[in-house]
Amino acid sequence: MKHLGNVTEINGSKIEPVDIITFGSPCQDMSVAGKREGMKHEDEGHDETTRSGLFYEAIRIIKEMRDATNGQYPKYAVWENVPGAFSSNKGRDFHAVLEAFCSVCDSTVSIPEPCDTNRPDKLVWNKAGEIVGDNYSVAWRTLDAQYWGVPQRRKRIYLV
Repeated sequence: MKHLGNVTEINGSKIEPVDIITFGSPCQDMSVAGKREGMKHEDEGHDETTRSGLFYEAIRIIKEMRDATNGQYPKYAVWENVPGAFSSNKGRDFHAVLEAFCSVCDSTVSIPEPCDTNRPDKLVWNKAGEIVGDNYSVAWRTLDAQYWGVPQRRKRIYLV
């Protein structure tokens, strides 16, 4: 595994192609323990980039590598984050994560919004799910570290 430094300075077309890119974007802006400022990035039309908005840098790198390798690499991407990502920005941050991942292979993708009938302005996500498109799929699941040999409860979303 190579650590390449500052994510904002990496050009995915200039680094060695890899089978898997794994990352966990900063969680402070989506965590219920944080300020809940959400996942914002200047390239996405926001006034500023939050720490959690660095997620979009990883997506950019993945797209650059795929463009440089005619869609061959990376074959997989794995993202990890806190369950607060499901509810951050009224569920819209996780929706943005799904659309960004799917847009790597399908720039026209539109992910349905699972609305809460009691609060139509809020999206409600299942702890596990999948999206299947033409020649790609995205799946996520919430796992708890206590079941993986760690003596603490620590839930995380894993998306592949």
